[in-house]
Amino acid sequence: MEETESARSVPSGAGMPPRRRARSARNKTIDLSIEDGQQYLARCLTLSGSAALPDVIDRTISGDCLEVLPLLPRGSVDLLICDPPYNQSRSFAGKRFSSKSHSGYAEYTEKWLCAALPLLKRTGSVYVCCDWKSGIDIVPVLERHLTIRNRITWQREKGRGAMRNWKSGMEDIWFATLSDSYTFNVDAVKVRRRVLAPYRENGQPKDWEETEEGRFRNTFPSNFWSDISVPYWSMPENTAHPTQKPEKLLAKLILASSNPGDLVLDPFLGSGSTSVTAKKLGRHFIGIEESAQYCVWAEKRLEMAESDRSIQGYRDGVFWDRNTSHEQLTAGKNAGSGEPPEA
Repeated sequence: MEETESARSVPSGAGMPPRRRARSARNKTIDLSIEDGQQYLARCLTLSGSAALPDVIDRTISGDCLEVLPLLPRGSVDLLICDPPYNQSRSFAGKRFSSKSHSGYAEYTEKWLCAALPLLKRTGSVYVCCDWKSGIDIVPVLERHLTIRNRITWQREKGRGAMRNWKSGMEDIWFATLSDSYTFNVDAVKVRRRVLAPYRENGQPKDWEETEEGRFRNTFPSNFWSDISVPYWSMPENTAHPTQKPEKLLAKLILASSNPGDLVLDPFLGSGSTSVTAKKLGRHFIGIEESAQYCVWAEKRLEMAESDRSIQGYRDGVFWDRNTSHEQLTAGKNAGSGEPPEA
């Protein structure tokens, strides 16, 4: 793909020094340094002016999303997935995001949302990730510009305990659309669960199936997700990013609210989970990320996705509960890989 003058490869630059420590041979965490990952950084783009869609599709763009978004083609995006910094002071690859007042964080949300929405098609959908505190300020902003359809709450099995408060074990994702005409593929996001009290009709299973692995039912998805595992050290998708979202979580959003060949945009790409998952599921993508370090990890993962399109917890067109690895492998041998088609 040729590049216009406004889209060029990212030059090598300084970044965080690599952290090196002894680790288990089973530790698959991606923590490639900028110095060692120059070939991946070179695959990214920086934009100096307005870019045509062929220049940016299926690419990682290095830069601040508030500067990059106005340069992208309007009305080209089918699905917008946003995971902005939550309203708390935290460092990301040497860049610090400082907590703001409620009005300050709402103003920040207004800025990036208004920069992103012109890129969305009228039939497009938006998902915004947040915690309980950030959501207080995000929701009023969403209501001013979009129709809010639902709030998804997903359970994080990780988290620090607190002596004077409840441990935060949940996060939210707000689902909104620009219009009443939008994509929602409910059959693509059903969850496979064990049947504990099987009901039969004329001796045959009713709304469930009996397999060699056990009794299962593919159920309609709810807005509470308890089947998500946060990436950990032995998972190939894991990186050293402190707030990485699981591919399984992104897969649910992408499968529900886009079709094969659609374009997914993530203006806060981080270590690349949205782009990688979109690629694995046969969608096009654009990811924007300010940190050169995270750009390296995102491009490394995109390369890995060329040969491995598996998504932990998703097989044969359904999402499986936690702790069903054996059943998934057995089902895969009996029914094939269940990998999605190419875009």
